[in-house]
Amino acid sequence: MSKKILFIHQNFPGQFPHIADALVARGDKVVAIGSASAKPRPGVTLVQWRLPRGTTTGIFDPATRAEADLLRADAAARKAWELKAKGFVPDLIIGHPGWGETIHLSEVFPGVPQIAFGEFFYKSSGGDVGFDKEFEKNEPVSDMRVHAKNLGMALAYSEADVIVCPTAFQASTLPKGLQHRIRVFHEGVDISNASRKPDATFKLPDGRVLDRSKPVITFINRNFERLRGFHIFMRALPAFLEACPEAEVLLIGRDGGKGYGAALPGGKTWKGVMLDEVGDRLDMGRVHFTGPVTHSDMIAAMSISWAHVYYTYPFVLSWSLVEAMACECLILGSDTAPVRDAITPGENGVLNDFFDVDALSDAMVRACREPEAFAALRPKARETALKMFDHKAVGVPAWMDLIDEVLATR
Repeated sequence: MSKKILFIHQNFPGQFPHIADALVARGDKVVAIGSASAKPRPGVTLVQWRLPRGTTTGIFDPATRAEADLLRADAAARKAWELKAKGFVPDLIIGHPGWGETIHLSEVFPGVPQIAFGEFFYKSSGGDVGFDKEFEKNEPVSDMRVHAKNLGMALAYSEADVIVCPTAFQASTLPKGLQHRIRVFHEGVDISNASRKPDATFKLPDGRVLDRSKPVITFINRNFERLRGFHIFMRALPAFLEACPEAEVLLIGRDGGKGYGAALPGGKTWKGVMLDEVGDRLDMGRVHFTGPVTHSDMIAAMSISWAHVYYTYPFVLSWSLVEAMACECLILGSDTAPVRDAITPGENGVLNDFFDVDALSDAMVRACREPEAFAALRPKARETALKMFDHKAVGVPAWMDLIDEVLATR
């Protein structure tokens, strides 16, 4: 008998595209509530909310995030009430509580079980905040502001029957009192289109074409920012480029887009800041900022990569790392908790201290000078990606089993 499933995600489908597709495929009625940025999905009824106003000017600063979450919760709940008035009462709610939309759903649909996506729980230490002392320092006022950001999520998680966290590190950020409700498995990445293309080439913005005939280092961020180690990578380039005069560097991503970290003052961007710092020591004829590229071009870049650099603060693991692993890239990663969830040094990649610029330079040089020394790590990286992060083998089966388990308790 088909079931009625309600997804709540500001940017639907977000982490749920393959799960929603699987539910539709088996005949369940699937409805999603999202913001104006949510995108349609075949077979899914999408309802979008809009805020009637923003946060209150001059409100107590630590309460700003909580008010914003409650405003979004109210907007989402009103759409849920409209669905209920039309006769839709879900058998199960699956939601991402990161923006507050799930807070009131137990009031709209009392007794309906909820599965919450446990992406992250903010902390003043041990997470992304306060990690990089060059830019941040822990102070009581700022620490309490970070703690207050969790108010909406804490309420949402307390209403959830089960919390699904993608990785062990992400699960570890949630409070001890919630740990017994957590299941750890990744939602899965579509690896079917992520594999090394032996004859791949990559066309540069200036028209030149790169292939595997000479060393290429890749660095991919949705947005260039310090949280993903852009400043460390840029500082490592001068010594690397001097040691490997034949090497090329590809940096794929946006400059100045909205990232995870705080925006720079005065409209500055991290690309501009770092070029001001190290640009006079870089051969810009070999350092290529491509901007965003198509997925196929990203796979081509990974396919010609001699080493792929992935650095991150203790935060959410990027799907791009998984795809790089699936493309059998040599991963040069930061020795931070989220990367350790995917990379074991000497087995399927290389890890170095996040702040050790010289170590990263040396690792890139070795990747170009001694590629045979790392040859065995490349297929192991793909094996790990398939075993831990493939949506067909891991994500969808685990989610569907959990969904059926929770539905059976009704």
